[in-house]
Amino acid sequence: MGLLVAFELMAGIRAILFDLGETLVDFGPLDTRGLFARGARLAYRYLQQLGHELPPFRVYHRRQLRAVRWNYLKSRITRREFNALDVLGASVGKGGYQLTPEQTIELAWRFYEPLSRCGRIEEGLPELLEGFRARGLVLGVVSNTFVPGEVLDRHLGSLGLLGYFPVRVYSCDVRYRKPHPRIFQIALDALGTSAAEAMFVGDNLKADIAGALRVGMVAVLKDPTGARRHRRIRPTHRITALRELPALVAEYNRQ
Repeated sequence: MGLLVAFELMAGIRAILFDLGETLVDFGPLDTRGLFARGARLAYRYLQQLGHELPPFRVYHRRQLRAVRWNYLKSRITRREFNALDVLGASVGKGGYQLTPEQTIELAWRFYEPLSRCGRIEEGLPELLEGFRARGLVLGVVSNTFVPGEVLDRHLGSLGLLGYFPVRVYSCDVRYRKPHPRIFQIALDALGTSAAEAMFVGDNLKADIAGALRVGMVAVLKDPTGARRHRRIRPTHRITALRELPALVAEYNRQ
């Protein structure tokens, strides 16, 4: 099916919401400890460049890692997301120095930068998103993350994707995590559409698919290997790559 044919007669699906990691941006297998250590080193050097007195790097790294682990554990217990900016702000205060809001965001970016280098997008993704937008669909992102939204926006911008998503809902900003229905509803309200007119695309069965189905959205699982299965959670559709979406959306809009 040609691209123009795939986009014809779009009326049934008015909005598409995407997960971020492993959906819009593929990271693949990661050495999380190594990435955190490299990010901590970049953040440490940034603070040194600002003229702040710091403990030895190993002490700084250990403190940051402990703080993230503790807040992550607490967020799993309370089912409320934390924001890394709060962790960094507390660390700065304990260190006896001050940062401007802009410097704190830059510090968070230094932590994230090694991970950003691992991110890849599918060939032709900007063109695919432009095709959706040109035909009147509204697009958004809903992501579970403690990485500050300003940092993720910067990453999306570097990939040429930010402008396609006027609505971006990050759990660290709203504190609700998928599959909680509230985080989906916040995005739908911002897009001005109902769940029945929206499609959600994600890679996680419990967070993305179960959550989207619960609020009444069409739930599409991105599953490149076909290995993601669950006895009770069944996506409305499965795709192996985002390039399959135009034909899928077109089928809904012909009904």
